[in-house]
Amino acid sequence: MRQRKVRNLEERILSYRHCFVGNAPELAGIWNSIFGNENDLFLEIGSGKGNFLIKQAEAHPSRNYIGIEGHLSVVFRALQKLDQAEPGNVRFACELVKDPGELFSESEVSGIYLNFSDPWPKKGHSHRRLTHRNYLMQYKKILRPGGFVEVKTDDGAFFDFTVQEAEDTGLFAISEITSDLHSSAFEAAQVTSEYEEKFIAEGRRIYYVRLVEGS
Repeated sequence: MRQRKVRNLEERILSYRHCFVGNAPELAGIWNSIFGNENDLFLEIGSGKGNFLIKQAEAHPSRNYIGIEGHLSVVFRALQKLDQAEPGNVRFACELVKDPGELFSESEVSGIYLNFSDPWPKKGHSHRRLTHRNYLMQYKKILRPGGFVEVKTDDGAFFDFTVQEAEDTGLFAISEITSDLHSSAFEAAQVTSEYEEKFIAEGRRIYYVRLVEGS
């Protein structure tokens, strides 16, 4: 969905400096310093307008959350929403994540959320998918032992690709999986993103898989 242009965007972002991270690459290994505690750190890549992560932060105040989104205008919308909700345990950053290992240190993250990532449907673009094995290797590196990657998508082909990559590489074990999340009893159905709510309203199935790091 095309985003409307935000006037004076860079200037307006500054008013949210208390919850916006402008120096993400410099924080590898010290992310919790911006929260002032040592709570477990959770990451959403492609956090959109922030609905999912803000709900997570409200439900789990003893955890720290980082949302990374590649479009500054979208991050701005998330910051507006966060400012109204006011949970103090979530921050947003604007970055294009090509190598998570450049943003986070080894074993720094307890969990990663990938909600409705771009499926990059062309076969030649498979390396760009956020569940390609190259990304899975980086996730495993930055995750703590026993950490997880949760994937939600409305795209069956992307879902099948994700499961196959996990099985072929052996980097993660599959602990939860369903082709219809909101007909299941999985806890992941309780917190939704903007896209998820739209797709549910349209009657579309949500595919879900939870990958667990087993060292």
